[in-house]
Order: sequence, then C-alpha cells, then structure tokens
Amino acid sequence: MGNFPRVLERSLTARASRDKVRIVLGARQTGKSTLLHRVAGTEPVVIDLQDPRVRLRYERHPGQLLSELEAFGKTRKTILIDEIQKVPALLEEVQFLADKRTTQFAFLLTGSSARRLRRNAANLLPGRAHVFDLLPLIASERVSHESSALLPSNLPEDDQAGFATASLEQRLLFGDLPGIATASRDARVATLTAYSDTYLQEEIRQEAVVRDVGAFAAFLQLAAQESGRIVNIAAMSRATGLAAATITNHFEVLIDTFVVYRIPAFDGTARRRVQTAPKFVFFDLGVRNAATGFALDRTLAEVQGGELLEQWVTLELHRRCRYAGRGHAVSYWRTYQGREVDVVLETPKEVIPIEVKWTTRPDPHDARHVEAFLDLHPKRARRGFVVCRTPVAAKLSERVTAIPWQAL
Repeated sequence: MGNFPRVLERSLTARASRDKVRIVLGARQTGKSTLLHRVAGTEPVVIDLQDPRVRLRYERHPGQLLSELEAFGKTRKTILIDEIQKVPALLEEVQFLADKRTTQFAFLLTGSSARRLRRNAANLLPGRAHVFDLLPLIASERVSHESSALLPSNLPEDDQAGFATASLEQRLLFGDLPGIATASRDARVATLTAYSDTYLQEEIRQEAVVRDVGAFAAFLQLAAQESGRIVNIAAMSRATGLAAATITNHFEVLIDTFVVYRIPAFDGTARRRVQTAPKFVFFDLGVRNAATGFALDRTLAEVQGGELLEQWVTLELHRRCRYAGRGHAVSYWRTYQGREVDVVLETPKEVIPIEVKWTTRPDPHDARHVEAFLDLHPKRARRGFVVCRTPVAAKLSERVTAIPWQAL
C-alpha cells in the first residue's frame, strides 16, 4: 500500500480528537490501516478482524478484549482494531474502556461497512467517538507524495514516468486507490480484477443477503457501466430481471459499503423544470472499470474518455468536499429542455457550475450551458469553468474559463 500523506491525518491528530475513539470508515483498499498505523506510532496493539481466527475468537467472547487489555496494567497503549464491523459487539467493550480507562487506552478503529454496524444495532459511541471518512487519493495527496521523493525505484521506467502525478489515461483507467498508484501496470490490472471478483462479488453480496447470485452479478456489472449517469431504475429492472425495489436495495448496499456515491440533482431551481433523479458514481474509476467487465487497456480510455473524465472530475471534487465538511457539496444540473452542467460545486460562499469536455481546444460554444446556469442563479453563481484537456487556461467568456484537468 503506497504510504501517501493523507489530508485526513491532520484531523485525526488534532487536539480535539486525541481523547476520543477515532473511527475511520471507507471502502476497502483506501489506506485506512496504513494511515492509522502511522497515527498510532510505535508498538500499537493491533487486532485484525480480517483474520478469521482472530474474528472467531472475539465473536465467541467479545469480553475477552477487556481481560487482554487489562494484562498491560497501567501502561499507556494505543489499540488499533481493523474492520470493526466484522465483530460489532466489540464496540460495547471499546465504549466501556473508553469511559473507564480514558487516560490508559487510545482507540483507533477502521470499518468498511456502515450497513453491518447499523444492522447489528452497534453503538457508534455517541459523544465518545469522532468518525471520519477516508476516500481514494485526491490530486494534492499524489503531488505531495511525488515531492517527498518516495518514487519507488523498482518500477519499470514507463511506470515511473506516470507515478503520483499520473497521466490522464492512467487516472481514467486505474483510478486513485493508494496501492494501485504505486503498482506496475500488470499488478494494477490483477489487483483491480481481484477487487471486483472477490470483494465486490463476495463480501458485498453477503451484505445484501443475495439469494440469486447471477442476478446480483448482472446488476453489479450494469451499475458499473451506468456509473455517472442519471439512474433509470425501470430500465435496469428490465435489463437484469430484478424488481425495482431490489435494485434500489442493492444500490443502498453499495452506498453503505462506500463503493458508490449518490450525487443529487442541484435543487436551486423549481423542480418542475429540472431532472431530480440522482446519479450514482462508483467511488473509484479503477474499480468501476474492472466491475464493468471491459478490458483495462488504452481502448477503454479512448472509447469512453469523455465519460470517464466527467466521473473523475466529479469524484475529485466530491472527495474534496467530504474532507472540507459542512457547506460543501457536489451535485449536477439538467433541465428537461436539454441544458446540462456536469458538476455543480457548492461552497458556503458560492455555487460554481463546471462543464467537463474531452476537447483539447475549447471554444465559447462549450460554455453555453454554464452561462445558462449563471443566468438562472445570479445571486449565488458568479463564475464557471470548463474542465478539459487544454494545455493552458483560456477565457471563453467574461464569466467562464477553460482550465486543464491537471489544474482542477
């Protein structure tokens, strides 16, 4: 797993969180364990619930955690519990220790399924815990990693050239998971394929309590292919043979396991004039591409380049908003007359419409829908952007600027 500097580390180590149980949630392979090992410092007590033997031991006797930690006496210890949702009963033990041994134990927990925690009526330690989301890499984390001179010397030359600040093709094909960013091309393909075949097909299928394995596999593949588009539940129902309610439930499972994000429609316009159905976007483009069943090669980037670039911009801004906190959000805007803005970035100070184009030579025509949005929302929206493959920024109108994807 690439040891990237993560934006979230500042929040995890902030004074306000030091005396709290810190819970980091996120999809598998986003770097939760790597991050918490760094935060934990030297010689933490590690309980890895992904190990079947360890998991079985605590499933049978969750109270054993208390007796094991009491063996340390009064020694100050950091306890790192990985994938807490696999034995949610341990949260009761953590709660007890956090109350009674505040100065002796510091707890760091990871989880990859909010659904399983809720399903088992687990207590997420209200008032005692700070909960954080860890997402795939954002652009600034990649740049910081490159500038820290951590470029692996064992990568082939062609891979080194695209490492950290990777080419657009690499971003669109392989996504932004830390372990993928530092791997060779062959390893990336193998790892993403395994992620799709093993994790998505097996663990998430268990979350959904799916009886028809084949139908769920068909849904998952179609959901990946439809990633970034406005969801048409009825059409998906016809394509998969699943009931609309079942498809809706499957999407909720993907959301609860952090595999899919729901991107809502912008609600600043009268509802009768705009689309209101959400878009669902896979949390990482590499995982999305593997789940579609398409070959992870240059052809995919060429054929679906514009669609993938739009999803990459959406994901990048969505991740930044999640880290920025309240008042920051990403949505999209589309009227029934065909006007559309791919991404609407909402901040406490303004709303910024953003159109994504595959072009290398943007012109004023590419800004027309952004201009329409600005005209309709003059109080909140004063500027807009077209993100594309242009080598340099260029003014398309008084209010709209085209910028390179790297400058996002």
